[in-house]
Order: sequence, then structure tokens, then C-alpha cells
Amino acid sequence: MAEALNARALGVANDVTFVPQSALPEGQAYEDFIFKTAQVPTRDGLHDFFNGLCWHRFPLAKRRLNQLQAAEIDNQGIRHTRGPVRDALTLFDENVVLMHAPDDVWAALQARDWLRLFVDLRAQWQQVHLVLFGHALLEKLVTPYKSITAHVYRVDRDINPQDEAALDAWLVQDLQPAKLATKPYEPLPILGVPGWWPANAERAYYEDVNVFRPKRETVAKTAHDFA
Repeated sequence: MAEALNARALGVANDVTFVPQSALPEGQAYEDFIFKTAQVPTRDGLHDFFNGLCWHRFPLAKRRLNQLQAAEIDNQGIRHTRGPVRDALTLFDENVVLMHAPDDVWAALQARDWLRLFVDLRAQWQQVHLVLFGHALLEKLVTPYKSITAHVYRVDRDINPQDEAALDAWLVQDLQPAKLATKPYEPLPILGVPGWWPANAERAYYEDVNVFRPKRETVAKTAHDFA
């Protein structure tokens, strides 16, 4: 696996190499090892394969994520819990989808107003651009199921999401510890994206509250109203 990924190495920006998992010394954190050696321990399997492809596609952003992880490890050490910044970094790396979208679509997503998001605003999805970044998310989609949920990170409206070099560079600037500590993500059942799954052509698809769950504040308010 590592040899296959190295054969696809692109340009000077992607200055990491892929090595077997056995190269990671016992007791050393994975992220710290990458930061100090520019080597990515890699196992055979889809999970690490997709991770390698993401390094090739977004080398600057992946380096930034690694730098921030290493800085947190240096400051906090390895603990039983990662802390808010490392948690957010891990979520980004594993499960993020980047979204460039109109304000109405973003507002409906934030409100978890699924019927508005996917039914009323369905035509506006022609203006939405999604980029699957998280390698664990990609692995799940190999054998898709309805409840797969991504963490959405919004791309600035001024960025052209189809210019991936510009998007990569923008992520380097936008990924800041203070922002990440707030976990700036919105959940998105990814197979609800119009056109991504045949069944979602029907309104009833989005009425499944086991997948398309209302926002917690809405649930709490409704329960209080009937108390």
C-alpha cells in the first residue's frame, strides 16, 4: 500500500512519504511521528488508502491538520481525552465534507430543517458544491447506508470550490485552533444530498426521524410546550 501511494506522489508541496505501519515506533503518537519525520504510517486497506489520496489531493490542508495536532500534543501531551481542538481536528480529518452553498441552504442545514433543506430548497442544490475530505467517510461510502452522517465545514463564499489549489490554500489559513475548538460543523446525512441516492427523490425519504433528526433545541421546546 505505502509503495503504491508513493508512486503517485505529486509535486514539492506534498513532501510526505508513505511507510509501513511498522515504521511507527511503539509509544509515539501517529500525528507526532508524521510531523517529525514527514512519513505517514500506512496499513493495507481502504481507510489508509483514502487517507493517502487525500494527502495527494489536499497536501497543504493535510499538513496543516498534522501541524495543529502536533502542536496540541506538544502542549498537552497524550491524555485519555484529546481535548476540544484535537477532537475537532480528528473529526475534520476523518469525516468532513466541505460545502460551498447559498445562505438559504446553509441556514436550513444549521436549523436541521430537513424538509426545507432537501425539498423546498431542492433547486438551490444546483448551486451547492461538496468536496468529500474525510477518509473514514469515503470508506463508509464504499458500502453505503442511509444513516451515514458527515460533518459539514462551510467554505467561504469568495472561494471557488472547483479550484482545489485555492481551496487547499484557503483551508491552511482558515483552520485555526480557536475556530476548531468551537467544533464548527453541521451534521449532514450524506445520502440525503439530491441525486446521490435514488430513494431521496421522494419526500418520505426525509421524514425518517431516525436519520433526519430535529435539532435538540427544537425537540426540547416541543416537549416543554406539551408539558
